Amino acid sequence: MIRLEKRPQPSQLLALSTPVIAVVVTMIAGGLLFAALGKNPVAAIATIFWEPLFGEFSFYYRPQLLVKGGPLVLIAIGLSLGFRAGIWNIGAEGQYIMGAICGAGVGLAFYPMESLFIFPLMVIAGALGGWAWAMIPALLKVKFGTNEILVSLMLVYVAEQLLASMSLGLLKNPQGFGFPGSRNLQEYASAHNAELIAGTGMHFGVLFAFVAVIMAYVLLNRHILGFNIRLTGEAPRAARFAGVNPTRLILFCLGTSGALAGLAGLFEVSGPAGQISIDFNVGYGFTAIIVAFLGRLHPVGILLAGLLMALTYIGGEIAQSNLGLPAAAIQVFQGMLLFFLLALDLLTNYRIKFALGGTA
Repeated sequence: MIRLEKRPQPSQLLALSTPVIAVVVTMIAGGLLFAALGKNPVAAIATIFWEPLFGEFSFYYRPQLLVKGGPLVLIAIGLSLGFRAGIWNIGAEGQYIMGAICGAGVGLAFYPMESLFIFPLMVIAGALGGWAWAMIPALLKVKFGTNEILVSLMLVYVAEQLLASMSLGLLKNPQGFGFPGSRNLQEYASAHNAELIAGTGMHFGVLFAFVAVIMAYVLLNRHILGFNIRLTGEAPRAARFAGVNPTRLILFCLGTSGALAGLAGLFEVSGPAGQISIDFNVGYGFTAIIVAFLGRLHPVGILLAGLLMALTYIGGEIAQSNLGLPAAAIQVFQGMLLFFLLALDLLTNYRIKFALGGTA
């Protein structure tokens, strides 16, 4: 008989090593999945993790690590603040979409004017769009006690419908020959989030992601608000006795995560994506949940986890084109990472005990 026994103290060794073990186990399980699909598992894993960094065309793929990793890190940093406090924002994908819509809407409203002030206004609009969308579950929770998980998640589908509506209606390119989608912001200099250093993939979104990592680290380790966040997540009862205001904490955590997700959407639509379209969102808001937990909800860990997840995105695209792996298999592979991480996390607080059948 196998049973779980609670540890007297959580295992610090497992807490630190679980992400690495989860990655290794995911590689093994992913290899079995690829083999079941009739592909060479070693070649598939090597393509995903080796080719983008050291392959023949790595000079092109390496900058893409920052392009893909920037929005993941930015969103995950915001989510991690709430997760640490036990506030579960699962709707970052919707906030990402709304940030893109609001930011692009401001930029397109000024078209074809040229001004240095347009892009900063887009940044503010993107952050406010994501923040406002996150305030819906926040206010419903503090006023009526609703579940922020369900509300934030359902709002993702509302945001997707608004995205489709904007692509076909208000933001549709009048010179686009009837095709859905807005003007290409990459062709509008005042609204374009261009590379800061050519050929590096470094744009304002990546820069903001690095700044968010630093600010989150300072907040969590050097500010009373960060202490309250950690205290609420680790000891809610102690937090109540210490006078922590739960309403203020909910509004701050959900609002901050929404604003950062909105910024990620704005930087993406004005940079790599270029335009509002029906298929603009690619799941960054959901993947960022994996990044947050893989990084142990620590800012530096999230930075590394974001780059790792970006590697699987890029390597997965290479595997699809070179090996014929289906896109769904790559998505399953990424999902395995969170599954094994959460499963192995259980062993941080519990140990496996083997006992004879019928014994207590």
